[in-house]
Amino acid sequence: MLTHTLGYPRVGSNRELKRKLESYWKGEAGADDLRLTAKKLRVLHWDDQKKAGVDLLPVGDFSYYDHMLDNAVRFGVIPERYNVENNRASLNDYFRMARGEAGENGVAAMEMTKWFDTNYHYLVPEFSKDQEFFLADESILEQVEEAAALGHIIKAVLPGPLTFLLLGKCADQEFDRLDLLEKLLPAYEELVEKLSAKCEWIQFDEPVLSLDLEESVRKLFSPVYRTFKEAAADTKILVASYFGGLGDNLETAASLPVDGLHVDLVRGAQDLNPLLKHLADNLSLSLGVVDGRNIWLTDLNKAVAAVKSAQVVLGEDRVMVAPSCSLLHVPFDLDLETRLDAEIKSWMAFARQKCAEIRVVADAASRKDVANVLADNRKILEARKNSPRVNNPQVSKRLAALKPEDYHRKSAYEKRAEIQRELGFPILPTTTIGSFPQTQEVRSPRSGFKNGRIERADYESFMRSYIEDCIRRQEEIGLDVLVHGEPERNDMVEYFGENFDGYCFTSNGWVQSYGSRCVKPPVIFGDVSRPNPITVEWTDYARSLSDREVKGMLTGPVTILCWSFVRDDQPRSETCCQIALAVRDEVADLEKSGVKVIQIDEPALREGLPLRKAEQPEYLKWAEECFRLSASCVEDSTQIHTHMCYCEFDEIMDSIAALDADVISIEASRSRMELLGSFRQFSYPNEVGPGIYDIHSPAIPDTDDMALLLEKALEVIPAERLWVNPDCGLKTRRWDEVVPALKNMVRAAEIVRRKIQ
Repeated sequence: MLTHTLGYPRVGSNRELKRKLESYWKGEAGADDLRLTAKKLRVLHWDDQKKAGVDLLPVGDFSYYDHMLDNAVRFGVIPERYNVENNRASLNDYFRMARGEAGENGVAAMEMTKWFDTNYHYLVPEFSKDQEFFLADESILEQVEEAAALGHIIKAVLPGPLTFLLLGKCADQEFDRLDLLEKLLPAYEELVEKLSAKCEWIQFDEPVLSLDLEESVRKLFSPVYRTFKEAAADTKILVASYFGGLGDNLETAASLPVDGLHVDLVRGAQDLNPLLKHLADNLSLSLGVVDGRNIWLTDLNKAVAAVKSAQVVLGEDRVMVAPSCSLLHVPFDLDLETRLDAEIKSWMAFARQKCAEIRVVADAASRKDVANVLADNRKILEARKNSPRVNNPQVSKRLAALKPEDYHRKSAYEKRAEIQRELGFPILPTTTIGSFPQTQEVRSPRSGFKNGRIERADYESFMRSYIEDCIRRQEEIGLDVLVHGEPERNDMVEYFGENFDGYCFTSNGWVQSYGSRCVKPPVIFGDVSRPNPITVEWTDYARSLSDREVKGMLTGPVTILCWSFVRDDQPRSETCCQIALAVRDEVADLEKSGVKVIQIDEPALREGLPLRKAEQPEYLKWAEECFRLSASCVEDSTQIHTHMCYCEFDEIMDSIAALDADVISIEASRSRMELLGSFRQFSYPNEVGPGIYDIHSPAIPDTDDMALLLEKALEVIPAERLWVNPDCGLKTRRWDEVVPALKNMVRAAEIVRRKIQ
């Protein structure tokens, strides 16, 4: 029985790739140095998996930035604006596509959006109607040769063609991207032929099989993979679906003319029995029984039972054991967590440990003696279930006492807007999303205080100094609504989790979000509550420094839920409601202290949307309710903002309106205001701040260009309801980028004000 993984964390146990990438971008490291670091990490990661007992090792899952960008470069899908000779991208071209380029001849980065319902971001391929494809980059073959030289059994991994096209966008005019399939396939075939001489297996990731697909799309899978199977000669082809069940795509997947099908049995457990009935005779079944997206210990006995039930029907040779999806979405190694509470740590498994779990499941199903391991696993799971640290009766009591009026503001938006005009903001008010640059100068005292190297008085003195500097810079720039800059926050979710009961924290639990950007999600292990005020003191200090309004900055309950590793022993909706009550307490305390504008960020609202339309209404209902529960305790005169980024809004406009925030700010610059089409069609009733410059690029946006974007926004949003802001927070940028960019943004607002007044 083969074991395999679909992919492994890329950045390294100590984020070596992140550091080398950022050194390369600064010009401190060369391309050869970066390539050497990447090679060392690949070698280490293959060795990790092999030592844990993984038989079939993935090659091609590594990326300098993003696997979808890799595939675009691989097949020559390079937007014209990058002016890449012969559409063969160099390493610098690759990073220009990912990050944009500053300077007089600067160029915008490719659009970024969420990878299904995860917190990973991918670069959206841009296809033109006359797109040509060819095998432009063969680096995956070089990586295969690296692995072969080390004696590994190799499985090449790359995005499947249908997922690649369906998750892309039209670069110029709208057309059916699947019309390009016939032109794309020969380039894929050429690569398959070359890989087949070097690999045991080739894995094509087709997670779109977890989505609602038209019958016309389903019909394309079989001929595509029949072509690939013919090109692969004796090499085996595996099609991988994950992030959900197959649903009405099950018969399509079960009859594919390939050698193996991978399915996610963590999120699609209901698929197993139907698959065993419909699976083609020549098809092996890879069972994703270890959760690749969460950090909790696998119920090994349950996983073994699922594998054995498949063996009864298919035989041992046709069953493979794997994680549900790539392990990219979990931290690297639990053994690095030397300061984590021992009891809670015993309930967890990270990427390395999940590889070992896969081996145990396969061994147990193959009748090897792992009885002691299974018994220990059963005891740990039972101890977690019964631990008094998990349940807080006071939280349950408060949830039970909630009333319908707790979920709604006192008055409708129209009345609130009239009252809030007394805040005195100009037309097209300018603001930022919240955070300002967090250089090493900021991170060092914060970590020093956390680790006990710096006294509280020194830490607080530094923080007050930084906040004052942020306020003075914003006043000089001319912003209308200020923020305190958030220097005390390591992460917009982790910071709040550190101040909630029911949370715990890792030291090295880093997960890649995009490129070199890594996050360290907090862990929700028990009932959530807020014992004390969190943000009031720093916000009050910032307000004391300026006559202008300073926003209170909070993270919303849905985002805190989605960007945490969430307990799996109760419904997510119940956990989210607990978080909403904790945020509500903070909102009430901010208002009590005199704060007039409170922003509750919900960038993950769309991210949490179930992939299947039939499951979405239930999620949206409780997500809306949780946001309103967190925000609805304030008076009409208090202005509630929210922020969302990198998502498609058209699918959830009803829900965005149902949040009933006074102002919503969104990412819009990379799409050149395309996202506002959703707001036009829906006639969104409240105020909107479409971002007019891309903070993920080092390029300093041009004043006239931002003014043009504002004018495009005015075609959709009336001037009295339009705000001016960047796409997102500025913590990852440098001051020498931020200050000129914001000055240009303020000038752009002034230019447009003069035109319309």
